[in-house]
Amino acid sequence: MAPDNPKPDASEAPAVDPRLLELLVCPLTKTRLEYDVIRQELISRAAGLAFPIRNGVPLLIADAARPLDDSDHR
Repeated sequence: MAPDNPKPDASEAPAVDPRLLELLVCPLTKTRLEYDVIRQELISRAAGLAFPIRNGVPLLIADAARPLDDSDHR
């Protein structure tokens, strides 16, 4: 039986097309998003939110996003 691992390792996650990342903006602020390959999220510093990427598809809705915390501010 495989151990429960809800988050795939970055090497196992589907890659997000870099051309897509150039086009996507935060749905709330319309500002640029940063790609966090480790957490598989798109970060909107302006909105203070991290939008998840599931199966290679960014979920750009506020209900799916999590608020950024102190560990996200690099």
